[in-house]
Amino acid sequence: MRIDQLNVVLRARSSWEAMELGTALARRQWRAAWGAWLLASAPVFLLANALAWWLGAGFGWAWLLLWWCKPAFERVVLYVLSRGVFGEPVTAWQALRAQPGWQVAGFWGYLGWRRFSAVRNVCLPVNLLEGTDAAHRGQRRRAVLSAAAGPSMLLTVLCMGFEAVLVIGALTAVFMFVPVELLSDSWRAAWELVRQDTPAWAKFGMNLLLWLAASVMGPFHVGAGFGLYLNRRTQMEAWDVEISFRRLRERLQQAMPLLLLVVLFALPVATVPVHAQQAHAHDDAGAADEERAEEASDDDEEEPPAIDPADTPAGIFGDVPVDTAGFRQAVQRAYEDPLQRPTRSISEWEPRKKDDDEEAKRKERERLKREADEQSAKQMSGGAAKIAAMVAEWGLWLLLGIVVVALLLTARRWLPWLSGSARRKAPAAPAVSEDSIVLPEVVPPDVATRARALWARGMPRQALALLYRASVGTVVERTGVALPPGATEAQVLRASRRMPDARDRDLFAAIVRMWQYAAYGNRLPDHADFETLADALQAQYRWPA
Repeated sequence: MRIDQLNVVLRARSSWEAMELGTALARRQWRAAWGAWLLASAPVFLLANALAWWLGAGFGWAWLLLWWCKPAFERVVLYVLSRGVFGEPVTAWQALRAQPGWQVAGFWGYLGWRRFSAVRNVCLPVNLLEGTDAAHRGQRRRAVLSAAAGPSMLLTVLCMGFEAVLVIGALTAVFMFVPVELLSDSWRAAWELVRQDTPAWAKFGMNLLLWLAASVMGPFHVGAGFGLYLNRRTQMEAWDVEISFRRLRERLQQAMPLLLLVVLFALPVATVPVHAQQAHAHDDAGAADEERAEEASDDDEEEPPAIDPADTPAGIFGDVPVDTAGFRQAVQRAYEDPLQRPTRSISEWEPRKKDDDEEAKRKERERLKREADEQSAKQMSGGAAKIAAMVAEWGLWLLLGIVVVALLLTARRWLPWLSGSARRKAPAAPAVSEDSIVLPEVVPPDVATRARALWARGMPRQALALLYRASVGTVVERTGVALPPGATEAQVLRASRRMPDARDRDLFAAIVRMWQYAAYGNRLPDHADFETLADALQAQYRWPA
């Protein structure tokens, strides 16, 4: 792979940043990534579930087959992301067609003994993108996982959790918006059938939800793992540094002709001062040699100093032949002998100068004065602190005394209230009493008159119950629907929708609403509202007076 063709900014990232980079790559190529996943997984899903439907069983095995083949679908998405990150975008169909000829040697293990690996999202790029042999693949996986195993396993667990959340949310969405109590009888029967003996269409729907959830999270899982892989390669092989050097080389290669022209034009100009400096140096050296020659001639012209004849070898040894060269060497060795020229160090005490004594005394006086000032400042600050603490203490005691005196002076006002509140008992809650609704076995013909009498006697719930019961009878009579014993208000409302007259339906809905408020919410209507509804029911349903 040529890392100079990468179209992402490579740098050493944390594991979370690397996962975010991978998901960003998946989002950038979302058409190809999710399209490749669907093209690869949809045939397997349809074939497995169609076979299970034809056999009448085996939907669980169909889901297990789809789950087991997930590495094959992830392989297609990885092909899309890897080609896109190196500047070779491919479509979903091209990625699917390229699978038979793309690196299969290190892949079959993930459909076999490595299927349960929790670090597949990082190891799959190692096997498929690096193209190494089996002996080196294990070493590469261990090197890449040395700092990415934990984030890789955590990524797998998070994606599994998101898939479970999507499936559970889809299953509960229907019953969240449509309660079971409001479903029709046919839907209730279907729900009971699903719970007791699950039909094939329900099992197929469950497998469909599982496949859709895996399709939503699959490209994100592959992209995040690919981001971890790129981050580890950057950390291990310094891809970011290598890319910087390669780009620097490209810039230098582009600017090389200009640099050569600058060097060619600047070289003659630069050599002129050098030659001038060399000529000037030769002139200076010649002048120095001339000066030294003149000084030597002057020295030669001077007369050597006179030598005492007694110091010559003839004056010392007389006419005896002496080896003067050996004599000179012996004299030199004698002078080099440390015993002939001993050295020693001598220390002497010298009195200090008077000015130094005065300066030291002045510095000492200044130091003492400074210490005295600091000590006095500390004492003053300590005294001020003590005074402030004493004032605060006496102020608090004074405030406490004022509070005590105020309490004593106002005791006749608050003491009775305090003593009374201590003995006051909470009032007992009134007992909840519910009047039992007793209705006649047969609804009387003058329903409205009997209901008004019950309302006048102080039994409003019985009056509303009588009106509701008589209205239910009218609904049964006008629709011909046989209601089961103990039918709920919802069932009766659904039956009332079959009445042809809209006024009949509205009045029945009104009496049901008023009855529910009174029976379940303890909210009784006003007397005027009750009379109005009773008159309307009597006139519309043709009850005798």
